[in-house]
Amino acid sequence: MNIKFNKLNYPVMKKFDIDKAIAILSKRVKELKTPIVDLVKAQTNEPWKVLVATILSARTTDSTTSQAVSKLFKRVNNIDDLSRMPVSRIEKLIYPVGFYRNKAKFLKKLPGELKKLFKGRIPDSVEELIRLPGVGRKTANLVVSVGFNRPAVCVDTHVHRIMNIWGYVKTKNPLETEMALRKKLDKKYWISINSILVAYGQSICRPVSPRCNECDIEFLCPQTGVTPRKIKKKTSSNKNNLSLISWNVNGIRASVKKGFIDFVKDSKADIIAVQETKAQPEQLSEEIINIPGYTSYWFSAKRKGYSGVGIFSKLKPISIINGINKKEFDDEGRALTLEYETFYFVNCYFPNSQHELLRLDYKLRFNEAILKYCRKLSRKKSVIICGDFNVAHKAIDLKNPKSNEQNPGYSLPERNSMDKFIDSGFIDTFRMFNKGPDNYTWWSYRFNARERNIGWRIDYFCVDKKSESRVVNAEILPDITGSDHCPVSLEWK
Repeated sequence: MNIKFNKLNYPVMKKFDIDKAIAILSKRVKELKTPIVDLVKAQTNEPWKVLVATILSARTTDSTTSQAVSKLFKRVNNIDDLSRMPVSRIEKLIYPVGFYRNKAKFLKKLPGELKKLFKGRIPDSVEELIRLPGVGRKTANLVVSVGFNRPAVCVDTHVHRIMNIWGYVKTKNPLETEMALRKKLDKKYWISINSILVAYGQSICRPVSPRCNECDIEFLCPQTGVTPRKIKKKTSSNKNNLSLISWNVNGIRASVKKGFIDFVKDSKADIIAVQETKAQPEQLSEEIINIPGYTSYWFSAKRKGYSGVGIFSKLKPISIINGINKKEFDDEGRALTLEYETFYFVNCYFPNSQHELLRLDYKLRFNEAILKYCRKLSRKKSVIICGDFNVAHKAIDLKNPKSNEQNPGYSLPERNSMDKFIDSGFIDTFRMFNKGPDNYTWWSYRFNARERNIGWRIDYFCVDKKSESRVVNAEILPDITGSDHCPVSLEWK
């Protein structure tokens, strides 16, 4: 922390050395993941391709955008090809980028608007570009800087966030940051600053659990408003402890395309529970059913493409229990239990109470039934219950509790039901080790919620009270992407 104290012992911040910071980070980001627009720039200097790529990249991960851009440019050779292509065809080519239906309509209209407004040319100024469908200031600045190699300050959430962390600007939103940087930042950095800070913001200076301990400019950075990532302490050297993971994958088949199998292999976990699988076993490939080292178990909803749970286990269970012997819940594939020598492992996908709490009664009945089921099991041996509980238990477990008090996942009846579960003798293991705020497991796909860490903690590992001493550690793994949820973990002895 570059802080000095004056005679009255008040902290005085040094002026942030932007030149030194950019010089250091410019070298560092060469080793990091390249932002999507830079990938496009490396392949082409055609402004229309840069324009299309940046339209697609809005509110979409770079990996998804890259795949969509590649598919689209194999079918589209020039801007006019878009006007001749049906919207439905564009949708299929760019899926699953965020808001793909709206973006398909923008791309369809784009050639016509270019002819109408600019006689078919791609404009090279921000003021002209923002007149086009689907083009905001961020997109316009990127096209000017990357497509035309002209000075333009592209400000996305990473640039806005990091510039404020540095104290280089004090602004409330990306537009204010852009205007402030236009006045303050040396023009020689205008083109490169977005690429540098996006790459660094995605990997090191993350919005969730920033890796301040790995930061190349930690000695310069005042860390304004930052809560650095807590370094995991080595909790045990006992190789007999079990590593357990739970993750709502939001579609097991989709998750495979996003690296799920590599995650399983890299995790080296003993048991991995997944929820919201949205698949029948016969719909799954051999690749997912038979991951080397694991045996998989599945319990699916009768309705295809809905709900469902699964477990990958390195350990051979004594018995497998599908459901909880309640037809109304078992028809939706909401619980799967594996019995081991000293414990039961219960994987659950709790119902969502839905808009206007239309399924609240159903959810509360499920909560009662699963509590009764787990209490019965706990009379015989230890019980671990994990999964997507679809409720934020306390105000600390979501970003905006006040505005969500009547909404599904945080309504009073749901919170009371979670209270009853805990009061009946089950422990929220994460809170044994972390009492702090801003720890979430689910983020909306909208409004860059994950980048801004506007989330909810609705995924849990809970254990029966008498087994508390067997819990070694519990964590959230927010850096793992591939779903709107992230995994949670438990170390168990």
